[in-house]
Amino acid sequence: MTTVIVGAGPTGLTLACELARRGVPFRLIEAAPGPQPGSRGKGVQPRTLEVFDDLGIVDRVLAHGRMAMPMQSTGPDGRVTLGGAVPESLRNRPDIPYPASLITPEWRVEEALRLRLADLGGAIEFGTTLVGFTQSDEGVSAVLARDGGTETVTASWLVGCDGGHSVVRKQAGIGFVGETREEVRMIVADVAVDGLDRAAWQAWRHDEGVLSLCPLPSTNLFQYGAGIAPGQDPSLSLANMQAILERRTGRTDIRLNEPQWSSLWRANIRLADRYRQGRVFLAGDAAHIHSPAGGQGMNTGIQDAANLGWKFASPALLDTYEAERRPVAAHVLALSNARLRQALESNDIPTRRDASTIQLDVGYRGSVLARDDRDDAAALRAGDRAPDATRLMTVDGERRLFDLLRGGRFALLSFGDRPAVDVRTLHVVDQPIEPGDIADTGNHLADAYGATDRTLVLIRPDGYIGLISDVGDAKAVRQYLSHCLSPAAAPQP
Repeated sequence: MTTVIVGAGPTGLTLACELARRGVPFRLIEAAPGPQPGSRGKGVQPRTLEVFDDLGIVDRVLAHGRMAMPMQSTGPDGRVTLGGAVPESLRNRPDIPYPASLITPEWRVEEALRLRLADLGGAIEFGTTLVGFTQSDEGVSAVLARDGGTETVTASWLVGCDGGHSVVRKQAGIGFVGETREEVRMIVADVAVDGLDRAAWQAWRHDEGVLSLCPLPSTNLFQYGAGIAPGQDPSLSLANMQAILERRTGRTDIRLNEPQWSSLWRANIRLADRYRQGRVFLAGDAAHIHSPAGGQGMNTGIQDAANLGWKFASPALLDTYEAERRPVAAHVLALSNARLRQALESNDIPTRRDASTIQLDVGYRGSVLARDDRDDAAALRAGDRAPDATRLMTVDGERRLFDLLRGGRFALLSFGDRPAVDVRTLHVVDQPIEPGDIADTGNHLADAYGATDRTLVLIRPDGYIGLISDVGDAKAVRQYLSHCLSPAAAPQP
């Protein structure tokens, strides 16, 4: 049987790509008649870029974006402050290939994912809605509507990636706890702008709220953002947007053109009670919705999909999805709430960037899928993000570790003799170098993993460390793999 994915935004598309490259049958349905416009979630965080690297689309995403865009904030007194620089602690790190956030319109992200899905033989069923579903221990019966008719599909699983108003979540009876702050609203629009250069993301602080214009790379547009306080006009007309701009900037030389897309955003901050109900799962905004402050929402959904996708290969793993991802969403809600509070108090856009805001600190220590024999003081533990490394010499020349791991497979790093492990879909990295193996010429690999000459590191398909053994316990590796691998687990090239 198949898996039905409801919603073809970034989350649903990422999940579909993960299933497609593993040969897991699926149907991806989307209620909209076609791809939707709008910049929406325009910030792609470094951890998400690593997911895209593994999927094989990062070059396309980078080509349509701008890394570490400068941010310029002008106060009522005309004083300008600058932000957005990459922290020194994240620069020139062989373990971090993408040290800064990327600005690119969300529709560009979806475009790259759609193209990758097509390469993998997948398709999107636009104009198709989920009417309802029932489920049993054996499967899910979903009723789909399209072109005035209905179809009943029997599936193994149903995944709701259908946004904050998720039909899947509501029909599954899953609570969505949190609040809607009607007094916190923002006009968001994609507009062409005359009289303003594209060198930086600009914001103007004003007593009535902040106004920002962020250039959208690979387009001639800016994303317009204006906080709307109670009593202020929330209309999306060009005239109202222009009037707000002139009041808050004190300038009449900046002229807006007719918006190509616009929306009135309200502060919805909610988290699903649970991520699974029987054979039904939630991911992305269907499971958690955040303030856009800090650029966390779209990224968290994409990483939900990366976590869930490989686990369909072995149903025993599916219970770990909620246990690993719901705490991450709770943390992200707390972070985005703090950033929203800071933005409201300062009438400004927060610009601080560190490992927490770019999601490089997301991990699953304590998960049942995290096993190691290191003590609590170790800098790197099972459950952590697998670091990259550079200056690795192979028979094909110098490579990065991530180049060798790409493809969504398990990977075993062995820093001593080759272990007696049936690796099947694994890459094996050995020292000293042998034909087809790797020499760590810069010691970046050993340093990143705190390895001795006996260390074994098993990296999960989603780029997190499943197991570390500093005593070289090959039996533990075999046991881990026997729990996780099945014939459906091997991804397609």
